[in-house]
Amino acid sequence: MNTTTRRTFLKQSTAVAASAAAFHVASNLRAQSANEKFTLGIVGPGGMGTNLLKTFAGFGDVNIASVSDVDANRLAAAVKNVETLKGKTPKAEKDFRRILEDKAVDAVVIATPDHWHAPATILACDAGKHVYVEKPGSHNIREGRLMIEAARRNKRVVQVGTQSRSTAHVRAAMEKLAGGAVGDVLAVRVWNSQLRGNIGKKQPCDPPPHLDFDAWVGPAPMVPYRPNLLPSIWRWWFAFGAGDMGNDGVHDLDIGRWGLCAGDRHPNRICALGGKYFFDDDQQFPDTQTVVFEYDLDGGKKKQLIYEQRIWAPYVQEGHENGDGYYGTKGYMILGKGKGWDLFAARNKLVEKGEGKVDLPAHTRNFLDCIKTGAHPNADVEVHHYSACLCHLGNIATRLGRTLQFDPQKERFLGDDDANKLVHREYRPGHWAVPKGV
Repeated sequence: MNTTTRRTFLKQSTAVAASAAAFHVASNLRAQSANEKFTLGIVGPGGMGTNLLKTFAGFGDVNIASVSDVDANRLAAAVKNVETLKGKTPKAEKDFRRILEDKAVDAVVIATPDHWHAPATILACDAGKHVYVEKPGSHNIREGRLMIEAARRNKRVVQVGTQSRSTAHVRAAMEKLAGGAVGDVLAVRVWNSQLRGNIGKKQPCDPPPHLDFDAWVGPAPMVPYRPNLLPSIWRWWFAFGAGDMGNDGVHDLDIGRWGLCAGDRHPNRICALGGKYFFDDDQQFPDTQTVVFEYDLDGGKKKQLIYEQRIWAPYVQEGHENGDGYYGTKGYMILGKGKGWDLFAARNKLVEKGEGKVDLPAHTRNFLDCIKTGAHPNADVEVHHYSACLCHLGNIATRLGRTLQFDPQKERFLGDDDANKLVHREYRPGHWAVPKGV
């Protein structure tokens, strides 16, 4: 696959239109005209789920028919939010399968914990629903591939919540990089430096009465409930999250991979060091991490992507808490998705700046528009897969503490049984949500 040029970038941004007609005809879409509404179900309307609920509710052509959560308090709050924003009372379902059975629902928004992202997306696609799913799209490498297959065999639109893909100033920066503004981008540095909290050390206990913990665990292996597992803290546990690399890091890794201009592909080698240097608590993922990804390109050329994580840092780097540095043969660019970018020529001469903020409404609108047109969305499930896998690959390499060789086509490690065991995960035997083919 050739490296990305400006022409390729523009083609990638618009080429979906060429195949949209065929995709559209086969999609059996419900909302096809400006006068029709999209009927949505919201699954997991908690933290980010509430933001998404409110954002989708802000569109006049969206009807939120149902909400689902295994936490009774969050479910009640979601119902109230829809009543306030849309003037209608949605159905309240603890089991999201009831939403999937509703033929009136066009699409579902999935904002559950990471371990539910792939199982819920696959089930939704197989039920004929389009899907907006939060990042990281998958909990592991194998699930990501199964999500792509589910979207394609059902001809469903699946958008992942990496909003920078629809943010104007980020897209402008990517076009400049693809057009050669800094020359040939040979290396990208991604950093995730912020101050997280200590989650403490807690003993198992009974879950609160408003939470159906068995349903929350779902297809993952059953573990005892403990107070530092919910809410949101599940991100730091191997069975349920992907660490901060898969939490905030995936946004900047996605932008970094995009600007590397190496096309949609996996790296060939991964080298990592890291661990818990700062926090003395129960979290299982590293608080400090440095991962180097090396890509083999056509003609013997190579490119490098570097990820740095320090989630104990009470300061920002180069003006951005989370950012990307693109280093080319003629200059470099420093970008922060929530603030803007600076483009430098040789000898650090500032030649251009761009400003902006992450645009969630644009990203959700892109999802809805693609349901109408049949185009692939900006953060299509397959495009996102290559970014989510950076998180999984980096975490595996850090966990094992050695350089790994990866086969991009087979999505398997070369000569490393321990690493290949982590390409997929263990599931609760017999659970109804275990994806087929895992």
